[in-house]
Amino acid sequence: MLHNIPAILSPDLLFSLRAMGHGDTIVIADANFPATTLANRCHRLDGIDATDVLDAILTLLPLDTFVPDPAVVMQVVGDRDAIPPVVAAFQTIINDKADNPVTLSGIDRFDFYDQAKQAFAIVQTGETRLYGNIILKKGVIGT
Repeated sequence: MLHNIPAILSPDLLFSLRAMGHGDTIVIADANFPATTLANRCHRLDGIDATDVLDAILTLLPLDTFVPDPAVVMQVVGDRDAIPPVVAAFQTIINDKADNPVTLSGIDRFDFYDQAKQAFAIVQTGETRLYGNIILKKGVIGT
């Protein structure tokens, strides 16, 4: 055990978070997401909601301040302006926890998949709420 590290973050996931560099991305994905197919590194946190994982990761991960969209969600297919409850919860967590609170931006499902393929890692959660997927871009910690 370590001080001040959320217990739901596994040792392998902590390694990935630490190994990521500025500009690298990590995906927090729901239970329906094709994480194993798309991931360079897939961390499984079955049974844990994506919102809990986002909250835990943001205690450690700085969001990038050099890009306009360091936090991106998947748009609802057929209704790109819809905001699913899980996405509204993501926004609340980012507002409360992120070192650089930003407004979430949304991208098309297949663009999201393309970005996920390039991610440093994907965290497959047990999230059952549809569209419980978010990409975070790692920033830097200033002096």
